[in-house]
Amino acid sequence: MAIRQGGVAQATTHEPASGGVRASAKKTGSRGARVSASGGSLNQVFDVAVVGAGAAGMMAAAVAGQRGLRVVLIDHAKKLAEKIRISGGGRCNFTNINTSPANFISQNPHFCRSALAAYTPQDFIDMVGRHGIAWHEKHRGQLFCDESSEDIITMLQHECDDGRVSWRMPCAVERITRADDEVFVLHTSQGEVQAHQLVMATGGMAIPQLGATDFALGVARQFGLKVIEPRPALVPLTFDAEAWKPFSALSGVALEVLVRAVGTATTAIRATTATATIATSDTTATAATDARSVPSAVGIDASRSKLEAAAARKANRRQRPGGKAAQTEFLEDLLFTHRGLSGPAILQISSYWNPGEAISVDLAPGRDLARELLESKQGSRQKLGSVLSGMWPKRLADQWLANAQTTGDGLGEQRLADVPDKTLRELGACINAWQLFPNGTAGYKKAEVMRGGVDTRCLNQKTMEANAVPGLYFIGEAVDVTGWLGGYNFQWAWASGVACGKALLQHGGKR
Repeated sequence: MAIRQGGVAQATTHEPASGGVRASAKKTGSRGARVSASGGSLNQVFDVAVVGAGAAGMMAAAVAGQRGLRVVLIDHAKKLAEKIRISGGGRCNFTNINTSPANFISQNPHFCRSALAAYTPQDFIDMVGRHGIAWHEKHRGQLFCDESSEDIITMLQHECDDGRVSWRMPCAVERITRADDEVFVLHTSQGEVQAHQLVMATGGMAIPQLGATDFALGVARQFGLKVIEPRPALVPLTFDAEAWKPFSALSGVALEVLVRAVGTATTAIRATTATATIATSDTTATAATDARSVPSAVGIDASRSKLEAAAARKANRRQRPGGKAAQTEFLEDLLFTHRGLSGPAILQISSYWNPGEAISVDLAPGRDLARELLESKQGSRQKLGSVLSGMWPKRLADQWLANAQTTGDGLGEQRLADVPDKTLRELGACINAWQLFPNGTAGYKKAEVMRGGVDTRCLNQKTMEANAVPGLYFIGEAVDVTGWLGGYNFQWAWASGVACGKALLQHGGKR
């Protein structure tokens, strides 16, 4: 098996203590030649072989090497850490100061707690500071390099150099065997590499154009570990082409929304009235609407019965500790595209979406639009289209009203005062809870990460070692731990890499 891995206001800017490392970063753009050098004999038996020189892999290799272990770091790519290089628009959103286990998705949600607690965002910030890298905070705790993501790559290279890590790059791992249940033998394009311990850090399948594959998952299966079904995550959602046609003209329109994962209960809804579901943290209110008054829900019949609506409300509610209802929702920007929806709000909710499920989009978050329209109606001389254009991009307001399934044409040209109360209630309810059924995602080519991966119930949460295979470790994106958008996945890479690097042993010794 061959590896083929792969407009917000700024807040405080943190300047480096000196320009030394910054200058070094600019001078070492050609370090790839030195990184690619083998270093050491091909017949040497290493304490550790790390496969995958990305964020998690370099971190684990550096930590283990600085503890005195003989480490070899192997990667098939010609250019180091491409995913780091392109992240954050080229400035690397390297962590999030608000990181907590609640920002991660896993079938074993408590697994990430230990590693995240042991290596925090502040720990990584301290490392960044030691290397003189200037950074700044954007919104919601996201930290970025001031200059370039190359600074993070160079920093990790320096850390590996401090640990005397040997590099094999470019070097493809073709298959892995284990001799006498002790030494792992990696059959590579540069010959055999032997190691007492093996760390799989080849990531997931997102962005295959950079060489990403499911190699780590194949190794997990080879050694008998369970794999949670992988899927694209942090990815745009798509819709049936014909159903989406009225909205494809809005490509490029963006606005802030509140988006929620609805669940599967609504998939069976087929009745005579449309229902807009408006959720709060503890309650879910339902407003029945005439199906002719609003744009139909994309991908479903715009109709449901009261009984089925109740089932949908139940599906919307998740339990917090103490029995209170909770729901996955994100207040972020949404972007219309030719094929569907994108933007931070959709990328976030895509990690929670499953085929056949609906999402609910509040296009006027924080506002009871039906109430506002009714209160503004008295004596108003404004046209309804003008009212909506005051709170939305005009293209969206015009298109929405043009596609509203009303009893007559020209709803947007009617004076607000002349629009029936019932129509305004229905219009407001739909805007506050537009329910859609995606038909899929834009796939791994557009996904930022992979959801699923090696089942964490097969791993030790403190060391990342496979419970049934001593000496075999999985870290980073290959593991069934998926973070939110905004630096969380990098923090998991750092934390899992450090946890693993600290647990590795010299000479394959026993604990």
